[in-house]
Amino acid sequence: MGSAVITARAAATFDPVGRSVAAARAFVRDTLQGWGYTDVVDDAVVLTSELVTNAVVHAGTAADVLCLRTEDGVRIEVSDHYPEREVPLRRPGPDHTGPDRENGRGLLLCAALASRWGVEYSPTHKHVWFQLDLPERPVGIRSAGPQLPVGLLPVADERVRVAVVQTDSTGCVTAWNEDATFLFGYPPDQVLGKQLTDFTAWPQTPGTNTGIAEALRLSHWEGSYGIRGADGRTIPVYASHLRVRDPHGDPSTVCLLVRDYERAVLQSPPRTPVSDANAENRKADPFEIFIGSPAPDDLDGLLQRTVERARDILDADSAFLLLATDDETELEVRATTGLPSARQRFARVPVEAGTGRYGSARMPAVHEDLDTVPGAVPLLAGTGMRSVVTVPLKVEGRLTGSLGVAAETAGRYTNEEALRLQFAADRIALAVESARLGELERLRRGSLSFLVEASDLLAGTLDRDQTLALMAQMTVPTLATWCAVYTIADQSSDPYLSYVLHEDEERIDGLKALLSRIAPPDPVPTPGARVWHAPSEAAHQAALRTSMRTLGLSEPDGPGPGIGTTLATAAAVGGETVVLPLVARNRVIGMLTLGKPADDHFRQESLELAEDLSRRAALALDNARLYSERMAISQSLQRSLLPPELPEVPNVEIEVIYRAAGEGNEVGGDFYDVFPIRDGAYGFAIGDVCGTGPQAAAVTGLARHALRLLAREGFGGPAVLERLNAAILDEGARSRFLTLLYGELWPQEDGSALLKVVCAGHPLPLRLRQDGSVEAAAEPQPLLGVMEDLDLYEQTVTLAPGDVLLCVTDGVTERREGTRMLGDDGLADVLATCTGLTAGAVAARILRAVERFAAEPASDDMAILAMRVPEPPTA
Repeated sequence: MGSAVITARAAATFDPVGRSVAAARAFVRDTLQGWGYTDVVDDAVVLTSELVTNAVVHAGTAADVLCLRTEDGVRIEVSDHYPEREVPLRRPGPDHTGPDRENGRGLLLCAALASRWGVEYSPTHKHVWFQLDLPERPVGIRSAGPQLPVGLLPVADERVRVAVVQTDSTGCVTAWNEDATFLFGYPPDQVLGKQLTDFTAWPQTPGTNTGIAEALRLSHWEGSYGIRGADGRTIPVYASHLRVRDPHGDPSTVCLLVRDYERAVLQSPPRTPVSDANAENRKADPFEIFIGSPAPDDLDGLLQRTVERARDILDADSAFLLLATDDETELEVRATTGLPSARQRFARVPVEAGTGRYGSARMPAVHEDLDTVPGAVPLLAGTGMRSVVTVPLKVEGRLTGSLGVAAETAGRYTNEEALRLQFAADRIALAVESARLGELERLRRGSLSFLVEASDLLAGTLDRDQTLALMAQMTVPTLATWCAVYTIADQSSDPYLSYVLHEDEERIDGLKALLSRIAPPDPVPTPGARVWHAPSEAAHQAALRTSMRTLGLSEPDGPGPGIGTTLATAAAVGGETVVLPLVARNRVIGMLTLGKPADDHFRQESLELAEDLSRRAALALDNARLYSERMAISQSLQRSLLPPELPEVPNVEIEVIYRAAGEGNEVGGDFYDVFPIRDGAYGFAIGDVCGTGPQAAAVTGLARHALRLLAREGFGGPAVLERLNAAILDEGARSRFLTLLYGELWPQEDGSALLKVVCAGHPLPLRLRQDGSVEAAAEPQPLLGVMEDLDLYEQTVTLAPGDVLLCVTDGVTERREGTRMLGDDGLADVLATCTGLTAGAVAARILRAVERFAAEPASDDMAILAMRVPEPPTA
């Protein structure tokens, strides 16, 4: 301090807790105000707040604050007790300290705001001190200006007229003095009881968004507007409004008005400039120093820095910043300090919360005591804050957000603090809006990428269960902490809980049990997310009941989950829960439910993205439903076209393998049948109808049932096929040509089997003899469904013991790998290796050879019919 005489001192020690920062600010403010040093209070509080934050938050030690008063100013010392601190050495090189870095920002502020400052290190302590000099000012005068020559004094009329107008709470004129009559020409009886705004010529002060009606409801206001005189001329005036209340508690506004060129009579003096000695150290605006230049790159960092500095400027206990949605109907909490941020973050409040001046976020507002106006600021409900000031953030006249600070004591803030905070808000509004738009653009690009990926995944499956799983996995944890999907089978069905997912797998069972106990959300088709309170309320009640049972305050009502599981489930669903309808083809097919943990909220952008996802997911889910229904119909129809079981044929082994190509949603054209004709005689058939689908199925059904009917009527093979050919041609345009191998089989007493076969355009049956030779067992004849007059004949084949007759469809012989095809010769080579195998083993080896012939899945249906006459047992 040099030769300065210390006239007073005050000291305090603050514990290493976050609350100590606010306590230190209050200590310094109270001390300096008690000493009468109000001119340097703000700067001292800002510097102390930053230095104490470094001590108790970053160093993690207690902080000692010492205030020393001199005749010329004040010196404040802040010490921490960081153990074994290394004494820093000044090294050459670039200085990396910047206003946007946490490390060293307190010293940067000292350099910007203090008259003098310094740092003293020891192995166990660090002392940072700063000196703030008082501006030169006559003692006892709150504000004063220099003596001026007469020629420089403001110009006024010989007699200054000051109109005194008083309005009631509705803006009606209740008092009108003589000077008002002189200035504007209206006698009192012409204006009393009328709205003052009826006489104002300009709807608002140029350069601001505050109209006269709003200005009349402010606690204090100064500005210019015009009054229309009785002669029709507009008289520019300068006005000073003061809001007062009468002994009965009714509010009114006293308006003092002078001619605009006489504004010096009423205009409040500007803030006293700092002395020239400190001008160099105070080039930068303090608020700009707080934000940092350049500002943080990310929006969240900028907003958090803003609320912290706003809190420090007004020595508040808390501060908050909300950003407006695109339609300016709601404000979303984006940054807080001194409040339970986890509970408040992304909470939304309406811009127009009610009627009147304080019901809108578009105007500054000062609440001296929230206890007298409960619910005025919902964000602060239950926080203990009593006084609050809020100001709008505007860019080009458009509301972009709201900045507020609050204190735990009533009456802390007046219109003066509102003006200071509004000035700060105006300085950062453009930077915040620019950062918000940048974040919004990044979110939109990310949303597009997310939706493209989601669409690809949803389009890649037609399985209902997999679609449900994808819906949940895409939302958790990207959009929500947990997700539940309800489905609705038809219009008469209730919603059914089909899928539940939580980012913590241990919470899934408890969450599913909770949702199963409550009624599902109503299937409302209205687009958009709507809040659903039932899960959080049910979880809270369950946790309360379990806690009471645990404490022995209530009787158990049956076995249930433990207290740990119940409380964990309650925390998991305690936040915001929203329901989005799944609408496809003008029908609600389900609901997508998204939830957050306790006291957490959704961002508006997340809800919009979830709404886009729900539309895509609904269509994918409905497509999966339609596909499942179609597959079930196809599979049912396919089963109806094949025999339910094969008959037991004496002394003949019969094995059939059928493989449908594709995903099972189309009815194949291949079919087979083995059936008894009469005693000792059996019919068998294997065929292939051209094409797939319902028309091919119709021909398949016709062929299979016609074969059985005609054979049992006693017709021989050629006659059966000729009549079937005629029936197919009778179908006209719906007909399909058909390749068919039909035969009749008679087991013989000597152990052999007699066969009569007709091969109508079908791959020839192959006969495997016991010696390993393979030969065709029939000759090719015309296929069915093409020509009207067919001259078919049957051929007789006798299978000796050990012989095998193999019948296949063209899906076997036409199996391809590039330019190679298995063909009849390849099939014969495989069959030649099956000597001595049973009919089942022969069919299995043929199928395995066909599947291994090519790497790609089969593109055509395959049917394999193997018949073998077993060898007699040896003695």
